[in-house]
Amino acid sequence: MLADMTIQRMDNVAIVVGDLDAAVAFFTELGMELEGKAQIEGLFADRTVGLDGVRSDIAMMRTPDGHSKLELTKYHTPAAAGAEPENPPPNTLGLHRVMFAVDDIDDTVARLRAHGAELLGEVAQYEGIYRLCYLRGPAGIIVALAEQIG
Repeated sequence: MLADMTIQRMDNVAIVVGDLDAAVAFFTELGMELEGKAQIEGLFADRTVGLDGVRSDIAMMRTPDGHSKLELTKYHTPAAAGAEPENPPPNTLGLHRVMFAVDDIDDTVARLRAHGAELLGEVAQYEGIYRLCYLRGPAGIIVALAEQIG
């Protein structure tokens, strides 16, 4: 049934942020690599996103294995709209979170706290397999971390 496939891969997940440099620093600290930055504007941008007068800066972040990407976007015009509520809980409808596998969850949490991340709960263990946690990162997004232990 491979002939019936409609996608080749998931290319990236976009996150709208208020401070692009801070978001790049946060995800760099997590271990992602900055692939490049660009300014996006013009008719193609307006048509693609369905807004008029789009002018934004983007930073494309890549995981070390090269298989996953985050597009961090800072809108200059039109200004980004705030989400309601500002820091929605993990059970809010819509995009839930982004999860990353890490080598050392305690070290990663400590380094991300220096960039403003806050634990939503605590680092918890799932059976003897994983240690997991949810953090609130740039622009209020929820970043989940998983350390395989078994």
